[in-house]
Amino acid sequence: MQVQVVDYLAEDAPQRFVESLRNTGFGVLINHPIKKELVTSIYNNWQTFFNSENKNDYAFDPIKQDGFFSAQVSETAKGHLKKDIKEYFHIYPWGKIPASLKDEILNYYQLTSKLASELLDWVEQYSPADIAKNYSEPLSKMIVDTPNTLLRVLHYPPIKGDEELGAIRAAAHEDINLLTILPAANEPGLQVQQQDGQWLDVPSDFGNLIINVGDMLQEASDGYFPSTSHRVVNPDGADGHKSRISLPLFLHPRSEVVLSDKHTQASYLLERLKELGVKV
Repeated sequence: MQVQVVDYLAEDAPQRFVESLRNTGFGVLINHPIKKELVTSIYNNWQTFFNSENKNDYAFDPIKQDGFFSAQVSETAKGHLKKDIKEYFHIYPWGKIPASLKDEILNYYQLTSKLASELLDWVEQYSPADIAKNYSEPLSKMIVDTPNTLLRVLHYPPIKGDEELGAIRAAAHEDINLLTILPAANEPGLQVQQQDGQWLDVPSDFGNLIINVGDMLQEASDGYFPSTSHRVVNPDGADGHKSRISLPLFLHPRSEVVLSDKHTQASYLLERLKELGVKV
């Protein structure tokens, strides 16, 4: 089954969206509340930031994990040996943010978090009773007053040809969190892996909002909602000379929220950050 494109305003949107998450780990919304103009402005403003040397003044805090991560300290996806071809900035409302970019990006953070809460209600509404009973509390309540939801501003630089052999913009991986909310990037490249192992382009027309299941929702739902592998492939030809900006919001519960008999949010996150090599 392919990733479904669902009209947010349609009467059957919640059911169709959750069906897509169940079958593919992904869903795509159109006519949603996140305005294209806001996303475009963020793309442009953060492209300027990544093009400047000022980014190095905001080097990430290895304990708090906020701030700028250069290409040299970028992630290596679980099970891979080569670093992704990317740099990024971690946004938390309590963390370091360039003053000139702060109001706009926090407005986006709040708007998207509000929508994400509604989507979690959809997920719970259409979870079978034997699955919903596994949730230690209502899914949308898990994120109330959470300090852990992360907005990552990703910059994939132009491909120069001297990259490490076999490295791509984002190697195949699954996300750690409950849901990831992602406006379509300013360049294509996002793919999701189907059950037969084949890779499928995610519908990424500008204005689409792409949502995928993370490992924490998979854990909380006892595997009912699959955290599906996805990647960002390198562009071909002239497109390789273009930067790519991406704005994933990684929706995280509060640290003490119980996901399963094995894990809280905090224990699960620590385990995965160690696997990614960004925390010791």
